[in-house]
Amino acid sequence: MSGHSQLDPAVTRVPVINLPNALTTMRLLLVPVFLVALFAQHGHDTNTRIVAFVVFAVAIVTDRLDGALARRYGLVTEFGALADPIADKALIGAALIGLSMLGDLWWWVTVLILAREIGITLLRFAVLHRGVIPASRGGKLKTLVQAVGIGLLVLPLDGPWLVTAWAVMAAAVVLTVVTGVDYVISAVTDLRGSSRG
Repeated sequence: MSGHSQLDPAVTRVPVINLPNALTTMRLLLVPVFLVALFAQHGHDTNTRIVAFVVFAVAIVTDRLDGALARRYGLVTEFGALADPIADKALIGAALIGLSMLGDLWWWVTVLILAREIGITLLRFAVLHRGVIPASRGGKLKTLVQAVGIGLLVLPLDGPWLVTAWAVMAAAVVLTVVTGVDYVISAVTDLRGSSRG
């Protein structure tokens, strides 16, 4: 959901090895660390679930940081534009699958969200020769709500807090579907427009 998605031809010569890209790479490396913490002690130990939440939260923060740094200091690269959403999908996907395996999230929710994320990622690659599809405001909001919902479900909550977590996840599912349809419509419209031109 970061600004890596906005790729300007004028900055394509920026060195690939830079701080935003390092943060993106670190987020990818945190995925297995998160999974180890999530499944430790059979997956339902309070302390290890809190550790898993902290790792997940740190990874989400790096997503906010890499985009902000890339935009502010002109460090946007093609690698970042592609790796950033892949890192997001890896983290979110691992969390969703992990929660479903532990019985804390319905599998249909995980399948729906992952199908959308994989589909849009493939769409980005399919139209890459025409430019990188920028992340929309709706897409960024979707990613944020997904992250909050997942984070709450990772925590060992019960009572009203657990109800809140499910409400946030319900909102994430709605945003996932709506923004997915919007991306497809935008891509098809752009392709039709360019073919006519």
